[in-house]
Amino acid sequence: MKSLTISICVVLFAFGCKNAEQTPQETKVAAAATTIPSSPVEAKDSSVLQNAITNNSQPGEMHKMMSLWNGTWTGEVTMWATPDAQPVKSNATVVNKMVLGNRYQQSTFKGTYQGKPFEGIGTLAYDNSRKLFLSTWIDNTSTGMMTAEGPWDPASKSITFKGTMSDPASGKLLDTKEIFKPIDNNYQVMEMYAIARDGKEFKTMEIKYTRKN
Repeated sequence: MKSLTISICVVLFAFGCKNAEQTPQETKVAAAATTIPSSPVEAKDSSVLQNAITNNSQPGEMHKMMSLWNGTWTGEVTMWATPDAQPVKSNATVVNKMVLGNRYQQSTFKGTYQGKPFEGIGTLAYDNSRKLFLSTWIDNTSTGMMTAEGPWDPASKSITFKGTMSDPASGKLLDTKEIFKPIDNNYQVMEMYAIARDGKEFKTMEIKYTRKN
């Protein structure tokens, strides 16, 4: 339908440029020639598309599940710089809230990193059309953005996100992996993984969340 409309506009524009040379009767004939009715197939396709857009925009069961994670949570953070490194522990607080008509969840994270204040903002979405969770992350230690996506696994009741983030040393994209598991309404676990120099995957971070309110 959009292509058809553009085509009609182009034709009308061409005829408009010649109006000074046409008689009123010729102008009427030209205008009539450019009136192309939509076919039943196009009208049906337009209706199907509109219904798909409407249905896709409505929050569903996955969004209801996300809303259960609203509130303030305390986090016990454990980090490993390398596979054989000693763990570094810290504490954090995250506040989750649904936004834009319960379609997305925004998380505001505050903690410490290497003894300095650490702040981050995450966005979680569930794309009805692709049946996938989508995640973005930004924080005050970078000017880049981490993006990831993954399906809900009903068997393990967890989400495995796979995505990319910028390597500050090389400027190239690094693959990321995150596993998020809501244990119950008051307890969650998040694990981050990276690839070591030997090519093997290892855990770089674990955060155990406990609901505060």
